[in-house]
Amino acid sequence: MQFSVKRILPHVLILVGFIVLSLAYFSPVLKGEKIFQSDIMQYIGMSKQQKDFKAETGEETYWTNSAFAGMPTYQLGARYPHNYIKKLDSALRFLPRPADYLFLYLLSFYILLLVLKVDFKLAALGAIAFGFSTYLIIILGVGHNSKAHAIAYMPLVLSGILLVFQKKYILGFLLTVVAMGLELVSNHFQMTYYLLFLVVVLGIVYLVDAYRKKILPHYFKSIGVLVAAVILSIALNATGIMATREYVKESTRGKSELTINPDGSPKQVTNGLDRDYITAYSYGILETFNLFIPRFMGGGNFEDVGRDSGTYEAYRKLGASTAQALEESKRAPLYWGKQPIVEAPAYVGAVILFLFVFALFLVKGRLKWWLVGGTLLSLLLSYGKNLGFLTDFFIDYVPLYNKFRAVSSIQVILELCIPALAIFGLVRLFNDFEKKEEKLKALKITTAITGGLALVFLLFKSSLFDFVGVRDGQYIQAYGQDFIRGIKEDRKAVFTQDTLRTLVLVLLSAGTIFMFLRDKLKEKWVITAFCALILFDLVGVDRRYVNNDDFVSAIKVNKPFEANEVDKEILKDKTHFRVFDLVSGPSKPSYFHNSLNGYNAAELKRYREVFDFYVSQNNINVLNMLNTKYIIAQDEKNALFSYKNDQANGNAWFVKNVQEVQSANEEIKQLDSLPNKVMAIYSQHKALKKRGDVKPNYAVDSLATINLVEVKPNYLKYKSENSNEGFAVFSEVYYGNGWKTYINGEETSYMRVNYTLRGMPLPAGNHTIEFKFDPDVVKTGSRIALASSILFGILLLGGLFYEFKGLSFLRK
Repeated sequence: MQFSVKRILPHVLILVGFIVLSLAYFSPVLKGEKIFQSDIMQYIGMSKQQKDFKAETGEETYWTNSAFAGMPTYQLGARYPHNYIKKLDSALRFLPRPADYLFLYLLSFYILLLVLKVDFKLAALGAIAFGFSTYLIIILGVGHNSKAHAIAYMPLVLSGILLVFQKKYILGFLLTVVAMGLELVSNHFQMTYYLLFLVVVLGIVYLVDAYRKKILPHYFKSIGVLVAAVILSIALNATGIMATREYVKESTRGKSELTINPDGSPKQVTNGLDRDYITAYSYGILETFNLFIPRFMGGGNFEDVGRDSGTYEAYRKLGASTAQALEESKRAPLYWGKQPIVEAPAYVGAVILFLFVFALFLVKGRLKWWLVGGTLLSLLLSYGKNLGFLTDFFIDYVPLYNKFRAVSSIQVILELCIPALAIFGLVRLFNDFEKKEEKLKALKITTAITGGLALVFLLFKSSLFDFVGVRDGQYIQAYGQDFIRGIKEDRKAVFTQDTLRTLVLVLLSAGTIFMFLRDKLKEKWVITAFCALILFDLVGVDRRYVNNDDFVSAIKVNKPFEANEVDKEILKDKTHFRVFDLVSGPSKPSYFHNSLNGYNAAELKRYREVFDFYVSQNNINVLNMLNTKYIIAQDEKNALFSYKNDQANGNAWFVKNVQEVQSANEEIKQLDSLPNKVMAIYSQHKALKKRGDVKPNYAVDSLATINLVEVKPNYLKYKSENSNEGFAVFSEVYYGNGWKTYINGEETSYMRVNYTLRGMPLPAGNHTIEFKFDPDVVKTGSRIALASSILFGILLLGGLFYEFKGLSFLRK
């Protein structure tokens, strides 16, 4: 078979261009520097123990003791056997991070538009518009890598689905398997879940279209092919999905047995997250205009306004030096919306939104309604509690919706749909030459809507908006009324600046199209002009928030934490214990110690409840139970010191009494004053892995001992001596799905005690007790992944042979 170089070369050049763009934006990676990402710094702290274990032994541990008193590593980057789809993902991300994710954005969206039969030049333009959308760049700046990872593969998944609906069943099936497999590799199920919403909208629109065209058999055949593809893609990721499904029930995303809050008040019982927690980041309805005007609502929580600003003058009036005022002016609180924290506006682009509105008047059919439907659903759901009736309906009735927080992040769907439809506006502009008057009319209306909106905001901003933020009262109390006047001046200034910027971009976009319709510009120059406008528009805003200043030497990223003198002193203690750090950030303690702290959105639910009830209140009784040997705090002069807690219970101990209580509420309440050194409690609900004989009373003599003699993240070995039958409590977090227990080499059962610890009856005599974290879910999932990989390999070879045998577009 002879391939047409002329057909392939443009695509190769486009891909090379994407690589150049990705490296150019994140150019410091070429010097070996790395971007400092706050979330990744926290992840490094959390995952250090498991990575050290892998480096030392070559083995993967699926449990870590370094965070939250112990938890599975399933959400901390665990690697599974036979995860070959992960190897493909790693091959695709060959560029230095975060340029690799930007490249994936561009590549994936480019393929989507090619599948939609868009010319490669416009497809490249659309990819640039998608890839440089401000939100997609911002999440790379703060380290939401798994989110970016999942978003990057969304267009590729849609490409496979659309190929199937185009009756290219084999290629569509193969691409859907690969793309969905890669999507699941990212391990950000919230983004994948939101993608499902867009797929459902697509399915509904295509169903209506199939009914009208009387091609329902083709529609349902396509659905069957896609279902098979998704099942196979899930099988390729079986281990991670099965492990997550097993873990989520025991995590903060699962249902709690408690019906009370830490203060004793009644607690709303749900199968997912708390409603207020889900909707904390609700997009303000007025914030919608941020998509069109970047700093419509002030931008982010901290903006750099410079010397010529009201903020600078306000600090000077407060007595700050020139240098101090200038430094503080880099963190001006300009955002005046109602979300708790906003790093930057979710700016889609004035040029792209202009083209999107233009496309609304020219594009017809199912494609338009799919993309418009996805945009509207995404926008409305992002309002969260600001559109309560819709959000409450989804939380109460839509499966899994209550498992995810930060509803505003569903705007990733509109950030995909808007540039896609915008590019089709240009496709229609360049086609249907006889409809010039219709296009001129669409251009006039679009310019009137977008330009007129910007003009109204410019002329009437003072009467339309108050520029008052939700925290302004706090700033007034702290700094006085003059400070807020200066802040409001800057809010108005950036509002005016960016609105004027948007108006100019709208007029330039309109002028470009007008010149084309008057035969003053050729198609290629129109594309070139829009490429320049989009890059200027989006990159100009992106660089305000993610730029070369965010890069540091690689060593600072790879080793973000340094041990202080207190850490060094604690590290001299080679016994097994826990540390409670009241001073450092959430994951720094995990970098050096077995910590009670941590940073993860899905820690074990019962431990989190104990933490909220007691640990956060410095309850020494519970700290002792958790074997907290050191507490790091500050003295009156803010100097760090470590308090050595000699009363900590140790790694394991025998108790005299084991009492059953009737509810989870009673069990957790008793922990406050429970004499846990001599007594253990358990509730009747899910107390035992395998229910065994548990007596209420045990004889404990002074010679009885149980000592930890060997410890690894996934293995604990104890030696016990007791002339009587006893009951041992271990200061280890209970997790029934993977920890297997052995007495003298024979597997036995253990139970959950004291709400979150492990306990087990032991026969009289000398014994060796072992805990091994050997989850069956990993073994089963790995076998499924291997079998499905082999099956897909066979299908891939067969399918490609069949398709390429009949393809003509690659031949001369």
